[in-house]
Amino acid sequence: MTVITRFAPSPTGHLHVGNIRAALHNWLWARKMGGQCLLRIDDTDTARSEERFVEGIRADLAWLGLEMDSEVRQSARFGLYEEKFAALRAAGRVYPCFESAQELDLKRKILLGRGLPPVYDRAALALSADEIAAKEAAGEQPHWRFKLDHDAPIEWTDLIRGDQHFLLFADA
Repeated sequence: MTVITRFAPSPTGHLHVGNIRAALHNWLWARKMGGQCLLRIDDTDTARSEERFVEGIRADLAWLGLEMDSEVRQSARFGLYEEKFAALRAAGRVYPCFESAQELDLKRKILLGRGLPPVYDRAALALSADEIAAKEAAGEQPHWRFKLDHDAPIEWTDLIRGDQHFLLFADA
């Protein structure tokens, strides 16, 4: 297995010490493992991303001696993201929610006030197709949530920690 790490700064400002730490860690790990370290410009915030910050990121990494193996742009993948999102919608793996930031904050505060973790109540799953259509017709823009199967185990193999396994709500 080839190790591929990445450093993914947003070109919305200058690098800071936390960015440098992450870049150094990922670059060193890739070198130690005989792998590659990618510079992934996380330019999905098109309103705030600026090319001058991309140039600054490259210059800072060069000054530090961190030569990246390749560079990719997140914005170049927008089409792929739309395609994958459409597949998730078609498979019923995401669902639209219409609560405002204030409504979600109130729900969080209520749960925290009861000594409970601020876990979303999945209320939007109860919306009918007609209710969703009415909200969209009224100009409400949904935010989308991933529909988790709370009873299914989550499993993967981590390169450092080995096989991992847990249930989402085993300790809830």
